[in-house]
Amino acid sequence: MKNKIDYPLLISTIILGIFGIIMIYSASSIWSEYKFNDSFHYLKYQATFFIIGFIMMTIISKIDYKIYYKHATKLLLICIILLILVLIPGIGSIRNGSRSWFGIGPLGIQPSEYAKLAMIIFTSKYLSRSNKFIKSYKEGVFPILTILFFLFFLIMLQPDLGTGLILVVSIIALLFISGVNIKFFLGLGLLGVLGITILIIIAPYRMDRITSFLDPWSDALGTGFQIIQSLYAIGPGGLLGTGFLNSIQKHFYLPEPQTDFIFSIIAEEFGVVGAFIVVGLFATILYRGIKIALNVQDSFAKYLCIGMTFQIIFQAIMNLMVVIGMIPVTGVTLPFLSYGGSSLLISMISIGIILNISKSSYKREKS
Repeated sequence: MKNKIDYPLLISTIILGIFGIIMIYSASSIWSEYKFNDSFHYLKYQATFFIIGFIMMTIISKIDYKIYYKHATKLLLICIILLILVLIPGIGSIRNGSRSWFGIGPLGIQPSEYAKLAMIIFTSKYLSRSNKFIKSYKEGVFPILTILFFLFFLIMLQPDLGTGLILVVSIIALLFISGVNIKFFLGLGLLGVLGITILIIIAPYRMDRITSFLDPWSDALGTGFQIIQSLYAIGPGGLLGTGFLNSIQKHFYLPEPQTDFIFSIIAEEFGVVGAFIVVGLFATILYRGIKIALNVQDSFAKYLCIGMTFQIIFQAIMNLMVVIGMIPVTGVTLPFLSYGGSSLLISMISIGIILNISKSSYKREKS
């Protein structure tokens, strides 16, 4: 039987990626012209990463996903080593206050992004090997949580709370669907609240983000500036927006709008209609990812597909909630749309793996 690829998933991904390149140009052209004397600076880099990502996605979609089962531990160990190396001064680069990057000229590689994917692969293998995690917290759940929180600890040393939260919630979601007792998650939730409270207390800038979230106007020119400018962008957009390239907030009001707050510019220039189209494309990715996972027979593939799909969607939800002022600023990018090579590559690699899994899913549907 000829393998069939999931075209709705593929097309949604390509549309988001191309639209992201277009909107990065719109959002960054003024700032890019001022800073680099080249209004196409960010567009060129994002387009380059998109082309690389598309090629990688295409190749990976043809590679049997079972190879990741075989090399899951190796991939995780490599990511752990990279997370340790990036913390060493002179090796890791500091950007926006976090030592999260390996600088390669004007480009950067963020190992925490790759660690998120490696942990999903490792956990999927772990859960698919036996059912002991359902019966025993000590033998099943705690080993995987130990590895998870060690990774979280390394990421927090950078520090990068947003990426750390996405990693933790994604793995917890996999444990939940695997059948772990709900009472365990209630206790884990209380522990998580306590942990986040401690992280906020020991880092004053996080408390500033909380207070600015609750009342951004209390420090309108300081900690509340970003969210206020984001809302100023979204508000005037109306139904159809101000039109492509017509954003006012990108004129040095909203800081670096091509990154975490790209959705603000989308809503300003394309209005409610544009915002709903973007949300609809993410909803398509979610729907197709879940459908593929439900149809595939291999438990490793099922966990892998659900984990990667959830990770992309949860990150998108977090970003959108920040942009519209529902949660404090986390520094999380919008998958496929925000400027950033590592985030884009990992998102497209994930889609490539899901597309390969979808071939097994279609085989079952047709049988």
